[in-house]
Amino acid sequence: MASAKKDWQETPGANTRSIHHGESFASETGTVMPPIFPSATFAHGNSKGFDYTRSGNPNFRILESVLSSVEECNYATVFGSGVSAITAVLSCLKSGDLVLCEENLYGCTVRAFEKVFKKFGIETKWVDFTNLENIQKILDFSPAMIWLESPTNPMLKVIDINEISVVANKRKIPVVVDNTFATPLLQRPLELGATISLSSTTKYINGHSDALGGAVFTDDHEWHERLTFAQKSLGLQPSPFDCWLITRGIKTMPLRISHQVKNALEIAGVINEHKSVAWVRYPFRTDHPDYEIATKQMKAGGAIITLKLKASQQNTYSFCKGLRYFTMAESLGGIESLICHPATMTHASVDHDIRLKLGIDDGLVRLSIGCEDVEDLIDDLQKALDKLK
Repeated sequence: MASAKKDWQETPGANTRSIHHGESFASETGTVMPPIFPSATFAHGNSKGFDYTRSGNPNFRILESVLSSVEECNYATVFGSGVSAITAVLSCLKSGDLVLCEENLYGCTVRAFEKVFKKFGIETKWVDFTNLENIQKILDFSPAMIWLESPTNPMLKVIDINEISVVANKRKIPVVVDNTFATPLLQRPLELGATISLSSTTKYINGHSDALGGAVFTDDHEWHERLTFAQKSLGLQPSPFDCWLITRGIKTMPLRISHQVKNALEIAGVINEHKSVAWVRYPFRTDHPDYEIATKQMKAGGAIITLKLKASQQNTYSFCKGLRYFTMAESLGGIESLICHPATMTHASVDHDIRLKLGIDDGLVRLSIGCEDVEDLIDDLQKALDKLK
């Protein structure tokens, strides 16, 4: 897997690092874009050390190189999806280990803990890490791992990664941060003290809703070795074609995210005033409960908006389906705007009572803001909200 931490005193900027992928494994052709290497196997003894694509492929290395450059970390390891990346990390635990988790995580992460790894003896405890008093629970339970998201999905809670990492690092407890919503451009968990930063590259990193992928970033060589082993031994590798697509997509990530963030901030301000909206959550609005932490550890508020409608599930569905430029669909982070109903989509597998405790009820919707003209998106939302009245 790629190791690409360098002295960035010569420091190219984020746009430059996203565009220049380095080794193409086809230098004799003069190709500007790297080719796709769809081969399942490779001739023994080749100079680059490839043998079987499950164990490594040129497209994996190309993507890992550019990802570790953008993250400015020692190691990036790519996987077949965000859930594959989660599985790789969790597979490094053993029966009897306890994981202390932020209570609001991506629904599929919760499912992996509660419906899969629990059967193998991995225990979880769920706490609200926006309450800094709960940091004491790290000392009380001495877990084998701490699992965070920030901002969280879908409530957009912002966790103080540094405060938690300081306590955990003294006990040598690894801290994992799902950084999918923020991306390396807006937040650097490793710089804040985390051991592992994880992303679904399906989302903002690729940005075109046409490829599945995941990546795990770390500066720790031992963790890098464990993740490489998991990628190979559990068959969690991506396809060369998806890696090629994500390598292409990442080249425009800074441009896309800059526009999406600008759109999101403006939209959040406008829809917050509508009478059909109970509340809006956006990390860089001053009314966000974790605004101070967000502005301390993030460069911008991201492109996700969560809002609570004054509506039943049926009317909320009508709102979601009645939009012109927001497609009701799973996923997020693409150039196109999407809308999601978490209670019946991303978090449908989470126990009903837990969903309600977290605030994920029938009137909650999540907006993934795209790159369309902001005036069109605002007009679309306002017309649909007017119908709710």
